[in-house]
Amino acid sequence: MGTDDKGGMEDILAALRAAGEATRLRLLAVLSHGELNVTELMQILGQSQPRISRHLKLMTEAGLLERHKEGSWVIFRRHEEGAAAALAGAIAGLLDADDPIFAQDLERLRQVQRARAKKAADYFASVAGQWDRIRSLHVSESQVEEAMKEMAGRGPFRFFVDVGTGTGRMLELFAPRAEHAVGVDSSREMLTVARARLEAAGLTHAQVRAGDALALPIEDGRADFVCMHQVLHFLGDPAAALGEIARVMARGGRLLVADFAPHELEFLREEHAHRRLGIAHEAMARWLNRAGLELSAHRYLEPPESLRDHGLTVSLWLARKST
Repeated sequence: MGTDDKGGMEDILAALRAAGEATRLRLLAVLSHGELNVTELMQILGQSQPRISRHLKLMTEAGLLERHKEGSWVIFRRHEEGAAAALAGAIAGLLDADDPIFAQDLERLRQVQRARAKKAADYFASVAGQWDRIRSLHVSESQVEEAMKEMAGRGPFRFFVDVGTGTGRMLELFAPRAEHAVGVDSSREMLTVARARLEAAGLTHAQVRAGDALALPIEDGRADFVCMHQVLHFLGDPAAALGEIARVMARGGRLLVADFAPHELEFLREEHAHRRLGIAHEAMARWLNRAGLELSAHRYLEPPESLRDHGLTVSLWLARKST
């Protein structure tokens, strides 16, 4: 592809050839709805791993799809940059969702997404009462919180939103600096814990709401400070979540994200429903840019020496909405 995102004739022909097959059209349609791994694509299309992998390889090489490896998983999604990506978007827009084959694929996709959400919800329900203890096993929470307070600034904040509030710890931390504060979480068990903590702390101006990170129950442009603490690695589409956060942010508002840096601790995926084994700085910078947010600071917090071989590094990002 050229540097101006315009593709030459051979590039465009290669992309057209890569899309010009029934299974690959189905993959393109499904992957237009978010990220999926090979196993999930096998379930949706009802085809074998070698067949699915062969098609994915060809489409990735042609620039229609992008892939990234996370531990033992390989994640795919429709490419969003370049001439082939534009072509992929145009083709996906032409596909008839009422076509029986595409409609069946989309229903299976919804089943996969529901199963994924249930797994996460079941996990959250099982650990709601000990969530803070589990987090403390991976990294020093006090160290993270001090760094977050430093990056956030003293405030005051007019309207603070904590996305994926969990037990409400970030509300405890930042609500005293805010006029109004709202924590959003999809787990009723977590919200029960958070409400109890807010009541105990006397934070009567803070509240929690049931909601999804991809559909926040907040009006456009309200929040001047948003926090997302150890949430992105649970999400199937972090870029979409950041886009939704950008929607609720006011001009000049700031977003503070804390999450794990890339790691290879598979047990967190297998036992604790982590969708991603950490978040790479390059990926975060790209997602923020797509959401219209400007990255203004990034910081790593290494685990203590005693956990250096099996601990987790925390990444902190601060971004601003300029327009």
